[in-house]
Amino acid sequence: MIFEIILIIYFSYILGSIPTGILVSRLFNLGELKSIGSGNIGATNVLRTGNFSAAGITLLVDFFKALIPITLTLAINDNLLFISGTFILFGHIFPIWLDDLKGGKGYASFMGIIFAVNFYLFLALGVSWIIIFVIFRYSSLASLLSANLISLISLFYFDLNVSFMCLIINLIIIFSHHENINRLLKREEKKLY
Repeated sequence: MIFEIILIIYFSYILGSIPTGILVSRLFNLGELKSIGSGNIGATNVLRTGNFSAAGITLLVDFFKALIPITLTLAINDNLLFISGTFILFGHIFPIWLDDLKGGKGYASFMGIIFAVNFYLFLALGVSWIIIFVIFRYSSLASLLSANLISLISLFYFDLNVSFMCLIINLIIIFSHHENINRLLKREEKKLY
């Protein structure tokens, strides 16, 4: 059991911490991503460079770097889902590969986690994000509200293990968006378009 936990923590954190946005922006010669837009290394900030392909690749890689360790965790011991999900997001938000340990917000990885756990929960996440984004045009608000909704849905339709994981990773998503929340409250948050 201890070996399983160590393996899951290590694999989840290492994969989660791959700084996809920086690697993709270098591949596409988009400049220093941390000096563009919000300075974040996630797909939304890559999108602010105007390169849709680079943003799409960033989103997909961040999605799959979460999907892979969660799938491994489900195969090894599904009771450790919350540990894997937590360390994937910690890796994404605090990547070991960057000197300042400042990564992305974790939403694309959150999507990969939810997809691995339950496809219908993933669909609810995606549809709710799109609806909220179309109404308000704030990517951060759509991410926060859809993550909260998924946590709520998981309490009613899924076992305690999945619900607990959704709650933990939702709290991490809220934490990673604390600056966005402050800007939203002050009405200073920038709309994506």
